[in-house]
Amino acid sequence: MSPRLRADLTLLLVAVIWGSAFAAQRVVAVTGAVFIFNGLRFLLGALAIYPFARKRPWPKGSQWWAVLLAGALLFVAAALQQAGMRTTTAANAGFFTGLYVVFVPFLLWTGWREQPTWLLLVSVFLAAGGAYLLSTGGETFRLHPGDELELLGAVFWACHVVVVGKFAPRLDALAFSVGQFAVCGVLNLAVGVVTEPFDGAILRSFMWPLLYTGLLSVGIGYTLQVWAQRFTPATHAALILSAETVLAALFGYLLLGETLTAFQLAGCVSILAGIVLAQVKVVR
Repeated sequence: MSPRLRADLTLLLVAVIWGSAFAAQRVVAVTGAVFIFNGLRFLLGALAIYPFARKRPWPKGSQWWAVLLAGALLFVAAALQQAGMRTTTAANAGFFTGLYVVFVPFLLWTGWREQPTWLLLVSVFLAAGGAYLLSTGGETFRLHPGDELELLGAVFWACHVVVVGKFAPRLDALAFSVGQFAVCGVLNLAVGVVTEPFDGAILRSFMWPLLYTGLLSVGIGYTLQVWAQRFTPATHAALILSAETVLAALFGYLLLGETLTAFQLAGCVSILAGIVLAQVKVVR
């Protein structure tokens, strides 16, 4: 198996992890502890990975700017995502977050003059169209406050994918991950202790979602993303990761009782078709 194909399969695993985490994050959203929850889960992820990264080559000098930037983008994106979940469904949150698949090639084209191929553009629009069907279920499209936050967050998720794609090949994946998690966690806690009420009862109410998202979604998921993007272009990575929208809807159905219509199932098929189409040259 080639390094590229192995990396793509790893990204698919990341999509599974992140998709399942949407349900856990929805459970926490009702508590209102956006920044506290994000701060704790990202610091937990950093602590979980640090023992494995301690003796790895760490960033030097100006390389730390990439780590700081990635952590800051994670901070904004994760905060917008978690805040939006207060007033939207897990499926809708997955849809708007998944729109970063459209923003990534646009950012690469405007910032680095990397023009996508027509096949890649078709894949992107298949994924975006599928995400639309998955979100609306064939009904009239209406924006809610939570959806707007998720859409804005998608821009920052796209920026994060691009930054990781540009700098991950130059840095150790574990060290990079610990650094960005720590930055994101500290920023979240700094805002959370000032803006959010918090006590032991609230912590106990989301202990299991915290452990799940901190260790699995953050610690394992984001670290695997950094490693995989050493071998996979950012736009292709975004396409594969967009499978999390399908999985978010699936886990929302299985764990939260959210329904899936025929239109939403068609959207799932469209997203998966876009991902498969983008892999044609890789498999060859």
